[in-house]
Amino acid sequence: MTEENNNLVLEVKHVSAGYKRGGFFGYGQKYKEVIHDVDFVVHYGEILGLVGESGTGKSTLAKTILGLMEPTKGEIVHYTKRPQMIFQDFHSSLNPAYSAWWSVEEPLRIFGKYDAEERERRVREMLTRVGLQEEFFASKPDELSGGQKQRVNIAAALIRRPRFIIADEPVSALDVTIQAQILKLLKQLRNELDLSYLFISHDLNVVYQLCDRVLVMKDGRIVEQGTVEEVYNNPKEEYTRNLLEASK
Repeated sequence: MTEENNNLVLEVKHVSAGYKRGGFFGYGQKYKEVIHDVDFVVHYGEILGLVGESGTGKSTLAKTILGLMEPTKGEIVHYTKRPQMIFQDFHSSLNPAYSAWWSVEEPLRIFGKYDAEERERRVREMLTRVGLQEEFFASKPDELSGGQKQRVNIAAALIRRPRFIIADEPVSALDVTIQAQILKLLKQLRNELDLSYLFISHDLNVVYQLCDRVLVMKDGRIVEQGTVEEVYNNPKEEYTRNLLEASK
């Protein structure tokens, strides 16, 4: 790769990864490679989409980038602090026993750098920034709508001010109107907080609305990549054409 490192937040260099399955107590397990020779970069300030059908390896790639899985080949280079994650399942990612405020403050408590007054200032600023009204700060998850829960998750992911976010299907469980609001918020936060995203989705229409470039993954391999206009208007792979046709 020839890009200047100071313009990158992430480099994925010919990475393969997978997992072992079967066997008993660690014996007789067989290795299954899930992603194969994946090679791409994320530029500073961009939103890079990753699309593909379910089971094609998108989540395995995300776990490998996050350090939850070790690559068996290749290398992953972070040029910022480790990324934070916005999850698809905003219901289970929030503790049902605690308030929205608690969920956003908890990463700061674990971090241990700030006193109570500074934590309060930061949490209030972030919850306001993601568009959650103050009347909901003390609400528990079952008292919030789906869109409000996802706003809390976004605030929790951003509270320690990462520069790079992996968003794994963050709007797929929301209705179309709320999807549009969350996508608008993600764009706004990109500009306000100097963020870069890897945005994972199976919905090419959502990716077209949000992303600058797109990677197309099939069977654990990147089969096509380019700007959204290049890939959507002139797809080179039959697989990409089929995905586009299915999204109409």
